[in-house]
Amino acid sequence: MRALQRKMFRDLWILRGPSLAIGLVMASGVATFVMSLSTLSTLYHARLSYYERYRFANVFVNVKRAPETLKSRLAEIPGVMHVGTRITQFVNLDLPDMREPATGRLLSLPDHGEPAVNRLYLRSGRWPELERPDEVLISDGFATAHRLQSGDRVRAILNGRRQDLRIVGIALSPEFIYQIREGDIIPDDRRFGIFWMRRRSLEAAFQMTGAFNNAVLLLSPGTDELQTIREVDRLTDPYGGTGAYGRGEQSSHKFISNEMEELRGMALFVPTIFILVAAWMMQVVFSRLIGTQREQIATLKAFGYSSTEVGLHYLQFVIFLAWLGTGLGIGVGTWLGRGVATMYSRFFHFPEFDFHLDSRVVLASIVISTLSAGIAVIIPVRKAMHLPPAEAMRPELPPAFGSTWLESLAVLRRAPVELRMIVRQMIRQPIRLTLTCLGLSLAVAVLILGSFMLDGLNYVMESEFNVAQRQDMTLTFVEPSQGRVLSEVAHLPGVISAEPFRSVPVRLRSEHHSRRLGLMGLRTNGRLFRIANVHRQSQSVPETGLILSSQLARVLSVRPGETVTIEVLEGRRPVQSMRVAGLVEDFQGEAAYASIDAVHRLMQEGDAVSGAFLAADTRQTAELYRELKRTPRLIGASLKGSALIALRETIISSILLMRTFNIGFACIIACGVVYNSARITLAERTRELATMRVIGFTRGEIGRILLGELAILTLLAIPLGLGIGHVMADFVIRAAYDTELFRIPLVIARSTDALAALVTLLAAVCTGLIVSHRLARLDLVAVLKTRE
Repeated sequence: MRALQRKMFRDLWILRGPSLAIGLVMASGVATFVMSLSTLSTLYHARLSYYERYRFANVFVNVKRAPETLKSRLAEIPGVMHVGTRITQFVNLDLPDMREPATGRLLSLPDHGEPAVNRLYLRSGRWPELERPDEVLISDGFATAHRLQSGDRVRAILNGRRQDLRIVGIALSPEFIYQIREGDIIPDDRRFGIFWMRRRSLEAAFQMTGAFNNAVLLLSPGTDELQTIREVDRLTDPYGGTGAYGRGEQSSHKFISNEMEELRGMALFVPTIFILVAAWMMQVVFSRLIGTQREQIATLKAFGYSSTEVGLHYLQFVIFLAWLGTGLGIGVGTWLGRGVATMYSRFFHFPEFDFHLDSRVVLASIVISTLSAGIAVIIPVRKAMHLPPAEAMRPELPPAFGSTWLESLAVLRRAPVELRMIVRQMIRQPIRLTLTCLGLSLAVAVLILGSFMLDGLNYVMESEFNVAQRQDMTLTFVEPSQGRVLSEVAHLPGVISAEPFRSVPVRLRSEHHSRRLGLMGLRTNGRLFRIANVHRQSQSVPETGLILSSQLARVLSVRPGETVTIEVLEGRRPVQSMRVAGLVEDFQGEAAYASIDAVHRLMQEGDAVSGAFLAADTRQTAELYRELKRTPRLIGASLKGSALIALRETIISSILLMRTFNIGFACIIACGVVYNSARITLAERTRELATMRVIGFTRGEIGRILLGELAILTLLAIPLGLGIGHVMADFVIRAAYDTELFRIPLVIARSTDALAALVTLLAAVCTGLIVSHRLARLDLVAVLKTRE
């Protein structure tokens, strides 16, 4: 080992405290970077591999009823590699371990072999046999939620007839990686499952012999998807096609893509804060180190070391320290990534989903940490390189001091001497004051970033489930039914009141902009379901015209008073222009509302309803559930309480996990900044403090002088950090959580601000105790022997 390398390790041991703080802050940034991007890479490659191996479709279309002969015409569309025609139906399920009914989606399998498109991964069991019409495969999430296995039976209502379905296998499909029922915002594996049956069984149950109502198309690479969708629509329109759509609008694919965008944003934003703080800490520490080693630099140059060698020595020190932090960060990031992957496996159903550390991410983290460290210390290193030996042998000239305007204030003149010394020291080093305060404020900001999402989701849940959705249950019918069905629903056991709704699949167009979604028709005087904005203010449904969510209005580029074209995608498929009566800033992402009478006029129909909102007596829910399980025309019963529980068990628990990580990282920043600032101040003022002890100052007084400055900086940094945290949270909301799927408002509770301030104060206090211990061990004789 060369002499300079031995010196580097000696300096590293002497500066082990500040070096540890720098390394931990650097490791925190690298860990977040590695965790986010490696998890993103794992998710991306798992999805890509799954799609390719199991032939996930590019285009999807639902029809009312189409002959099987249409399949060959679909296959003739240029670019189409495979076509799969299927029968699909939603059914009501009666499960013994649930009081309320659940919903199942039946999908047909070819009578022989496997599907050509959207193939299944058989996790356990076997394929259904054609001669046994009651045999089914079930989705893995549903089987896990109910502890079902091969040989168990599930009771369902198929086209008005109760039938026991016998499970023979558990399967996964690339179509349902994120298994969610249409209209829901979170998956609920207990109340929604996928069932696959041989096609002959579904043809017999739903009178669909020689016909299909769903088709999926796999395209060859480079095929124009939009042109293919237009051709599919042209061919399926005569058979009640509801409008073809691509992968981008498929619910499972859309949710996964949204999560990947959030991971990408997290990988770029949060690590930047940590790396910038670590770089600043390096700059401060090494500026001080080079200042105290002037004699050593002069001696090295006198012994023949060139300025380049001296500069490389200090640069090597910095890079070695950065690599130590990077290595630790890669290890911690890998551990965190495995934890996040385990969390994702609860939402995303892949045949295999094991966290893989991406070598490109590792290389990028090494390069970024090395460059940031090198750039941070370029000024002190250049200073060491250009320092003449003769000048370096002399002590550094003390700075010129003089009275400041603040010291002339009468209030400060009457203040205790310790406070005047603290203020004088802070005023004469404004740059260090600003940077230290900024570093501490970033710790507060990171705590805000790690906690505000929980506040936003709690606000959304309170608004949605208590202000907008006042119903206890939502019923959805197999087919739109006549209005008299509402009277039947109102007479069910325990039902206090019932309000109808009419949901229609439409495509809204405005010039060259368009969106495919469900138009919700509501009563103008409805009480169980209200349109509410993010401020929890109810908005009435107009007799005529549309209410659009602000997100949808931005997509369509329309404003109140303008008109949009409504293309209905079912029934007679009417096309009509309708005025935009108003906008609502809500949490739904993209939504459109109208009065139920306006929807009836649009559809040129009577008083048809798609479902009903119910208010029910909780004392009679058991009897109500039993009756609903026996109702043949029902395909879904969504319970508000169950949805709330599912949300808390999934999304909230995940956010709490990430919140714990962020609190830990923020504590590292706070401790690192305070500790480094205190150590540097102690190193610079050691002789001054020792002199004060000799002339009569007590240990407590010099401790107050040293730590008082840090206490003031901490108190100044907290409100600044709260402001920075609020600004950063607003940026994150706009960048990642204002999407087509949902919208989370910027809500930061006072408890979150208080937690951020408290954690920062505790970190500062703990660090102050450590520095006080070192101050108590100050060797006065050794310090005062130091050469001037």
